[in-house]
Amino acid sequence: MAALTKRKRAELRPIRNKREHAAALKEAESLWNSRKGSAGEDRLLVLALLIEAYERENFPIADPDPIDLLSHVMEARGLTRKDLEPYIGSRARVAEVMNKVRPLTIDMIRRLCAGLGLPADVLIQGYRLRKAA
Repeated sequence: MAALTKRKRAELRPIRNKREHAAALKEAESLWNSRKGSAGEDRLLVLALLIEAYERENFPIADPDPIDLLSHVMEARGLTRKDLEPYIGSRARVAEVMNKVRPLTIDMIRRLCAGLGLPADVLIQGYRLRKAA
């Protein structure tokens, strides 16, 4: 039995289905406290890459709506709409953008990225605008 277990553990292959994914997660968990620099740690790192590749392909996570991201960042950092004025423009312009009446412009996105460290690839995405009241 020990020989079979060692042989199974030696085989690292791409994860192709839910059963293999569950087994890889279980093995990764068993290796979690491996000593730094050990064969167990090396195996854990390779398993993590295989798990990540499988999950990226089978459980993709869509990027958030740009304004939802901006709202979340404001809440998490304790920012107000006034704090966005240097990046977006006047109080009225900030209100239009946050209410999805006006889209973010490239210049606004650049300033938000530089000033708040927000990801451009999320902010550049299109999103549905509402009609002005």
